[in-house]
Amino acid sequence: MRSWIVLALACVACAPEAQDQASADADLMDAAYSLPAHAPEAFGLGSEASTARIAMWDVDVKPDGEGLPPGRGTVAEGEVVFRTYCVACHGPSGTEGPNDQLVGSEPWEDWPGSSTVGGYWPYATTLYDYIVRAMPQLTPGILTPDQTYAVIAYILERNGIVPADAVMDPETLPAVRMPARDRFVTDDRLGGAEVR
Repeated sequence: MRSWIVLALACVACAPEAQDQASADADLMDAAYSLPAHAPEAFGLGSEASTARIAMWDVDVKPDGEGLPPGRGTVAEGEVVFRTYCVACHGPSGTEGPNDQLVGSEPWEDWPGSSTVGGYWPYATTLYDYIVRAMPQLTPGILTPDQTYAVIAYILERNGIVPADAVMDPETLPAVRMPARDRFVTDDRLGGAEVR
């Protein structure tokens, strides 16, 4: 009895009606993912990227400091920047949140530990690159280079990495030796899958 049912189902699946249904299903899927006939040619959202806006996002700071712009900032100036732009997400001392903790240097013995600046980040220059691209969270790119250097100085000082009188600029920032620098292994592999 079971073999008869299987044979009947196989015959139905191969019938022209089943093929017509498959074609109809494909047409339905195309219609589901296309715009309705009354949709406008363009939605008019956003605006053209200006040269200034592109320049704001065109940041590429390397570990050795290549790409850092002119500017400078002190720990004291950075505290003002932090309290103005960062405290709502990172807490009054950088340890409370609600977003990521910035301050802390606990060792990795308790892996995975935290990914705070003092306990995880291998290069201080990454702070500049990241802050310019992504912070403050709701309005990234609004900090000037001086404000960015200053808030970095403050974050590094809070992590016990630089002294309270530190000044960050294109020369001093790459010279900062981060506690996690030697916890990473350079990927110097050669080869790999051929790109086609």
